Amino acid sequence: MSPDDNSRGTEDRISLISAAQSGDDQAFGQLLESCYDNIYRFAYRWCGNKADAEDITQQACIKLAQSIGQFRFEAAFSSWLYRLVINCAKDWYKSQNRHQHDSIDDWIEPERAPDRSAENSIYLQQLLRRLDQMAEGFKETALLVHGEGLSHAEAAAILQLKESTVSWRLHDIRKQLQLLQQQSDGGWEFSL
Repeated sequence: MSPDDNSRGTEDRISLISAAQSGDDQAFGQLLESCYDNIYRFAYRWCGNKADAEDITQQACIKLAQSIGQFRFEAAFSSWLYRLVINCAKDWYKSQNRHQHDSIDDWIEPERAPDRSAENSIYLQQLLRRLDQMAEGFKETALLVHGEGLSHAEAAAILQLKESTVSWRLHDIRKQLQLLQQQSDGGWEFSL
């Protein structure tokens, strides 16, 4: 779900979205095919578990079909889609009553994930658990900026916040994690 890159690609995407909004099933299928990998990748980064990511992706695809008519072309489609996936992930976790991560391979695409040591896996599990325990919105802020590589401005647009709020959240996350690291006598290292 990278920012809409070039004008030709954006025009093609706009045409597909418009056709899908008009009920063209083939256009919707092409649109879904063009963004499916991005939906899955972000869902995977959100939960760190392949099975959960597949479930969240399925829910996001259903939600996309149900709500494509609500997209108003006021922001980039990728921003709207991030928001949709975030909401599906939150809803799915609430419905499953799960807040623990069973396994985490990495925040990068699973098929490209290098072999990781047990130490890295434990670190990532701890980091996601700590993000889950922080204030509402902190986890998605960290995932958008550090997991997806978006700028503070891009993350702010997706989260419908001021850019300064994104910056403050990231600063607060760093402070909280550094404090936890100090309290745990360096049991795990943090670097966001």
